[in-house]
Amino acid sequence: MTFNFNTPIDRMGTYCTQWDYVQDRFGKAGLLPFTISDMDFAAPAPVMEALKARLEHPVLGYSRWNHDDFKGAIESWYQRRFDVQIDKDTIVYGPSVIYIIAKLIEKWSHAGDGVVFQTPAYDAFDKLVEGAGRRCVRNPLVKTASGWEIDWDLLEAQLAEADTTIFLLCSPHNPTGRVWQKEELQRIAELCDEHDVALISDEIHMDVAFKAHTPWTGFGMTQRWALVTSASKSFNIPALNGAYAFIAEDKVRNDYLFKLKEVDGLSSPSILGVIGMMAAYNHGEAWLDALNAYVRESHGIVRDTLSVFPELNYVVPDATYLAWINLSPLNLDMQKLQSDLIEHFNVAIMDGSVYGESGEGYVRLNLGCPRSKVEAGLKALVGAIRRQR
Repeated sequence: MTFNFNTPIDRMGTYCTQWDYVQDRFGKAGLLPFTISDMDFAAPAPVMEALKARLEHPVLGYSRWNHDDFKGAIESWYQRRFDVQIDKDTIVYGPSVIYIIAKLIEKWSHAGDGVVFQTPAYDAFDKLVEGAGRRCVRNPLVKTASGWEIDWDLLEAQLAEADTTIFLLCSPHNPTGRVWQKEELQRIAELCDEHDVALISDEIHMDVAFKAHTPWTGFGMTQRWALVTSASKSFNIPALNGAYAFIAEDKVRNDYLFKLKEVDGLSSPSILGVIGMMAAYNHGEAWLDALNAYVRESHGIVRDTLSVFPELNYVVPDATYLAWINLSPLNLDMQKLQSDLIEHFNVAIMDGSVYGESGEGYVRLNLGCPRSKVEAGLKALVGAIRRQR
């Protein structure tokens, strides 16, 4: 079976955040965007067929997620994809990954408590934690010649603080693309258990991975852990809405579901989101395998193109369709680089400083697009770099 990821699809005029509203972030309309982390690829054919079939029925009333078709699709996916057996009774629905994480932060911490997460970090983590009145405890990853590593001594010291109550893990890590190994996850679990810290694992990038991803299953933690994720990134269906989580503790799970339904009024899901996710997990695996191969090749093109600057030494990451490019060895003026990309090359590429202090000197290039667009973005980036050299 072959899949076409090379043919560009015009997304303009679809109320698309990345294309139609690029001016909101970059100050100029009509830029070629490599920004928000959705893809320019069509969703898998089985997903589109399932959505069209549902829309043939003219009634779009309230719906349910808590049934064997939804939970069974998730159970089967984890068994086939990760060789992990999950307990279907621990599954809960949510409108988004961020919503579920926010509710768990409310449950497992108090105002002023510290929430640890690794940096550079997805910028929503800062907003999420601070918006809840909690304190961001940043644990910078260490860049080495072979990739990104955890500063274990610092992490243990941060988890040991009396008012640290949650570790918000990003697995695989965004934006570095690091896939955590089972031994690392086990060590994290032991530290959290030792210091009575809850763990929330955000695994929304788990399926676009070039090394084996290990889902969070507690690793012996006696209480207070959850895995939160969605099919939205993997199959490019975020507009359908919908996420899910595994919450091991009965009381916490029931409290979450009470908030979802009785307090926030969100228990009736987007029926298209439910159907899209089921179709993706039940029939989209071949498409996803082809996507992973295509994206990995695009990372190779980034590496080969940037080899004209030997100082950069771009290494293909373990996961994600996001290229996290360290430009700091070139000692560039990053503000000028951004200005040149926008004004001279009509390209929008995310500045690494968006992801915190440890992202300064980096750019994040979205490779979830046809090869011709990747090459155009790299040509612009190389051109903007050369304007300073």
